[in-house]
Amino acid sequence: MTVAEMSRTYTPEDLLRMPDNGSMELVNGHIVEKQVSRKSSKIEILFGHHFQTYIDAHPGVADVFPQSLGYQCFADDPLKIRRPDTTVVRLDRLEKLGDDDSGYMPIVPDLAVEVISPNDIHYDVLDKVQEYLDAGFPLVWLADPKARTITVYPRGIPPVLYSADHELTAEEVLPAPTPRAKK
Repeated sequence: MTVAEMSRTYTPEDLLRMPDNGSMELVNGHIVEKQVSRKSSKIEILFGHHFQTYIDAHPGVADVFPQSLGYQCFADDPLKIRRPDTTVVRLDRLEKLGDDDSGYMPIVPDLAVEVISPNDIHYDVLDKVQEYLDAGFPLVWLADPKARTITVYPRGIPPVLYSADHELTAEEVLPAPTPRAKK
């Protein structure tokens, strides 16, 4: 990307038209390239796999999405596009969107996962987590592959740090569906 392109102000529509935009975010009208690494990408896929396994065992609960899905759900900046590494959105909320599947996700996910990459600047990642919480994301997980930890940020209460030895669940946003009574 040239210096002129970096200083230009972009819209979400501009970003949609760009080839290979799957790793780009839009903040204050400027393109921000998501930092990735082999390890962080592998961990992103593992989160997606585990969530999909849960969803397959509990049909009708939610859908899981990779970082290629951009979210345009920030009231403070309607032009902001963020791409959490993995997200989960409950189906009851997705169904309210109808059939329009163009562009970006207009609602906050029920769970967002960010995986720290070696080139990430720590305070930038923490700022992004705060953006998610301010936008109303109910639950954000921040995975640190180097430290082998996950910090869980439930909206409105202090975060909790978990080590690789802990088992994590997202029951706050992904409860198993209750069986329906037979008629």
